Amino acid sequence: MSGPALKHVDSHSSIHEAALHEAVEITDMLERLLRNRRMEQALELAYVLIEHWETRTLRHAKEEEEGLYKELAEHDPNLKEDIIALTRDHELLRLLAEEIKETLSADGMNESVLQRFQSLILVDELHNQKELKILPHH
Repeated sequence: MSGPALKHVDSHSSIHEAALHEAVEITDMLERLLRNRRMEQALELAYVLIEHWETRTLRHAKEEEEGLYKELAEHDPNLKEDIIALTRDHELLRLLAEEIKETLSADGMNESVLQRFQSLILVDELHNQKELKILPHH
């Protein structure tokens, strides 16, 4: 069973917005460090940012998949395709996070890492919009 915050649209939206807002702020800081060629600080911040994605957004995604999405599918079988799409979004977020960690480990901080962090933000924004279209009905 998912917790009440996941089922309540406003609470759920707040969870997403807070995590995403923090990710955007840290990504902006990371971009400034990279542009100013402060590579050591950028690398440290990139590790902080990937941990943020893993502990805030990806952990939340796993909770959604294990609880909320199953409940929504049981309640309304017509949501099956939407839930598959939302789960795929989560998988894209996980794949991007893994690529970031591999690149940081192999090559350190670079432009492709920044692009992937920005891609995480875009995928998450689109995902959140889709999810909020489904939640109000339940």
